[in-house]
Amino acid sequence: MSGLPILQSTSLTSQNIEVSDDGPVAPPWPHQPTVEWQVVGQCNYDCSYCIQSKKHRMGIPSDDSLRASLRFLAALPVDDGRPWEVKTTGGEPFSFRGFLDLVVPGLMSTRHTLSTLTNLSVPSSTLARFARLTFGRLQVVSASLHLEHTTPEHFLDRLEGLRDNVDGRTRIVVNCVLVPDDKGSLDAVKKAQDAVVGRGFRFFPQLMKVKGGVFAYTKEQMNQVRLVVGDLALAAQTRSANLAPAYTGRRCWTGSRYLVLTKEGDAYSCRTAKRFDEGFLGNVKNGIHLSGGPRICSYAICPCAVPANRGMIEGVTSSSLVNAGDEE
Repeated sequence: MSGLPILQSTSLTSQNIEVSDDGPVAPPWPHQPTVEWQVVGQCNYDCSYCIQSKKHRMGIPSDDSLRASLRFLAALPVDDGRPWEVKTTGGEPFSFRGFLDLVVPGLMSTRHTLSTLTNLSVPSSTLARFARLTFGRLQVVSASLHLEHTTPEHFLDRLEGLRDNVDGRTRIVVNCVLVPDDKGSLDAVKKAQDAVVGRGFRFFPQLMKVKGGVFAYTKEQMNQVRLVVGDLALAAQTRSANLAPAYTGRRCWTGSRYLVLTKEGDAYSCRTAKRFDEGFLGNVKNGIHLSGGPRICSYAICPCAVPANRGMIEGVTSSSLVNAGDEE
């Protein structure tokens, strides 16, 4: 993949997970303990570039799994007065009726904060209800703009309505995958970026992921990527775009102060570990055992920005201290 010298590799490879005995239980720097909870598998969109296979984009949690997950999350310890952030993902969380009826009220009864990843396709009245239920406890809204299914204008009208209703401290980020159109152009993405920024929102572009790594953009497409992202080295340093960096060999506290929870209640140290069927921490019904310290990252790329942005990776500053985005 030419034009991206900042990437050490463009393929996802596993060398198994090596546990480090060199490090405290939690990162010894400012960080945000986080659970990414895949509340549902189902999604009302069927994006051609979705990194999740269709077999994983279906289903809702059983009542038992949902209630057991909420009990597990409620019991997570609040160390040094720092609550956990529970980031709800899918699929599309709002496609599940139980999201607003059970999940959100259940999380609001804990000491933790809530963030969500959504395609913003639900009615404005539903978003207004969500804002009321989470007011003062909503940390981040990661709004995913999918140009195959909506227009920037329609999307931004809904997002402005949500912004008007949430607490002013809530961070709102618009994520958009750099997907070439049927002519191989990224012009539509650039126009969407201009519209998002013009309405006062943060735009967080992402390189398109494919099975095994990152999409192989042509030289001309890479020129267009730079028009959206800017200087690639600077974007990598500031994490103003998701360029799928490598943290291979660094200490990583995923599995200790960050984990992924599936709709079935299975817990994994991170998304990439789950993809390789590694890093299993247990199930909410039988017990989840967090690791007692950092692991050494063995993966060639980190396709998800959340662990880095929450301060889980050695040498990477938490997004609360830098101009970093937030994304899938």
